[in-house]
Amino acid sequence: MSGEPGRDRVIAGRYRLLSPLGEGGMGTVWRARDEVLHREVAVKEVRAPAGLPASDVERMYARLEREAWAAARVANRNVVTVYDVAIEGGRPWIVMELVRGPSLADQVAAAGPLPPQRAAYIGAEVLSALRAAHAAGVLHRDVKPANVLLADDGRVVLTDFGIASVEGSSAITMTGEVVGSPEFLAPERALGRTPGPESDLWSLGVLLYAAVEGVSPFRYDTPISTLRAVVDEELPPPRRAGPLAPVIEGLLRKDPAERLGADRAERELRLVAAGGPPPGEVRRVRRRHRDRPGTPRRSPLRSPGRPSRPPPHRRCPCPPLGPGAGAGRLWCWRRACSRSCSRWRG
Repeated sequence: MSGEPGRDRVIAGRYRLLSPLGEGGMGTVWRARDEVLHREVAVKEVRAPAGLPASDVERMYARLEREAWAAARVANRNVVTVYDVAIEGGRPWIVMELVRGPSLADQVAAAGPLPPQRAAYIGAEVLSALRAAHAAGVLHRDVKPANVLLADDGRVVLTDFGIASVEGSSAITMTGEVVGSPEFLAPERALGRTPGPESDLWSLGVLLYAAVEGVSPFRYDTPISTLRAVVDEELPPPRRAGPLAPVIEGLLRKDPAERLGADRAERELRLVAAGGPPPGEVRRVRRRHRDRPGTPRRSPLRSPGRPSRPPPHRRCPCPPLGPGAGAGRLWCWRRACSRSCSRWRG
C-alpha cells in the first residue's frame, strides 16, 4: 500500500485508483483500473479546499458534472471520451479514456518551441475538436497547452471541459467572475462581454504562439497586468512562426468580428502542416512571378492549344489557275505564294 492518499481506493465499487497522473486547479486526475471491463481509465477527482463555503463546494461539483456533460455531447476523435460519472462520498468522479502521452505544455517545457509545421498540425487537430464542440453548442473557454494531450498513437486530444459553457444551460459561475487562464483569455471575455466561438479561436491563436515561441504573448507577473495586456497591447511579432505567422496574427485580432474564421483557419493550418505556405502567401508568390519582367503573357482571346494563324507551310488545295499557282505549291501564312488562287480572292 502506497503512502499516497487515495491510492488503491475503489470508487463506486468499480474503479480502483492506481497512481496520480496530474493535478489541476480543480483536483487530481488518476490512472485507474475498471474492475468490471478490465481496462485502464482516467478518473478525475475534485478536492474542495479546506474552509471553502458550502455554496462554493456545490458550485465546484456542479462544474465537474458539467465537464462530463459537455465532453459527452462532442463526438470527435480529438476530444477526450467520457465513459461514466460515478458518485462517491457525495462527490462526482469523472471516468474518461486514458490518453497515454504528455501534454503540449510538458512537450514545450521539455524540448523547447515546436517547428511551425508540427505546431500547425497540432493546431489543426485542436481546431477540429473545437469545431465539433461549437457545432454541439459547447464553448471550451480554457484552450491552453496544458489541456492538449499528445497521445502516443499520434492523436491530439483536447481535454478539461470543466469550465465549458453549454448552450441552453444556466451559468454556475458567480456574476463578474472570470474563469480560465488569464493569458489565454480573449479580450471580449477579459472585458466581461458574452463570449462566442471566436473566443476559443483567440485562445487557439495564443496556444499556437506559445508552441512556436516558447512563451505566451501576453504573460505578465500578475493576472491583472496580463488581462490589461490582452485587452490593450499589440501582439508581439512572432519570430519563429515562419509560414504560421499569418494564421496566428489572423486568430489574434482584438475584434472578434475581424478574427480569422474556423473554416479558413483549419484550411490554412492543414496547408502549413503539409509543408506549404498559407494560401495568402501562395497568391502573393504567384502575383510576384506574373509581374516579373520577361514573363510571357497569354492573350485572353486565344484558346490554349489552338494556333491563332495558319501554320507557316501548307500544301495549296486549289487546282492550277495559272503560272505559279499550281496545286501542291507551298504557301506561307502571308499567302504570298497563293495570291492568284481564287480561294484567297475577296
